Amino acid sequence: MSKGILFNTEMVRAILDGRKTVTRRICKDGDDYAVPDMYFYNAYKRTYAVHSYADVEHTDKLSLVERPCPICPGDILYVRESYCPNYFDEILVGYRSGDNMRGNRNVYKADYHKEIVGDVVPEPKWRPSIHMPRSAARIWLRVTDVRVERLQDITEEQAKLEGFINDINLIDGTGKSAAKHFADLWDNTINKTNIDRYGWEANPWVWVIEFERCEKPESEG
Repeated sequence: MSKGILFNTEMVRAILDGRKTVTRRICKDGDDYAVPDMYFYNAYKRTYAVHSYADVEHTDKLSLVERPCPICPGDILYVRESYCPNYFDEILVGYRSGDNMRGNRNVYKADYHKEIVGDVVPEPKWRPSIHMPRSAARIWLRVTDVRVERLQDITEEQAKLEGFINDINLIDGTGKSAAKHFADLWDNTINKTNIDRYGWEANPWVWVIEFERCEKPESEG
């Protein structure tokens, strides 16, 4: 059975453009005293290891335990994005990120509304991605690799694979690196009550999930 994974509108566009092939998610098994380790990944049991230490320097090891791996290499994911059921009629499903719409027509929403109802283009009633059912999914991903690392270990190249660009202007110094754009968006996605624990400055452990686009599995109908 495939699993759903949430992306905001900006990141959905990056996936559709082919700019995003990796995503980072919080690994709650790790902290200053617990070190996640995919070296001990067991594909059959879908588990990995977590080393527990008595000190933050990781010199006094207490134990090694197995933990379930939430997303594993080979898994199929369906993207849950902001959408609108019955976008134009009872057939089409609209997606806030734009581009193609799943249904019997492939038209741009503004042009369609202008054709049908004139120059007034009503804003659809978008539903949050967390409410999108599997049946409405149009983007499917195959997980090619999974690892764990600290959030701030991300490189500029990895930030670009996350879908961000380096727009620094060398003449006037404006703009940001791809890594800085990633850090800013990361903090914007974290609940403010958890920013001290999971924000950029907290440097939490994260899952690094690499993926590629794939067709919808036949088993999904």
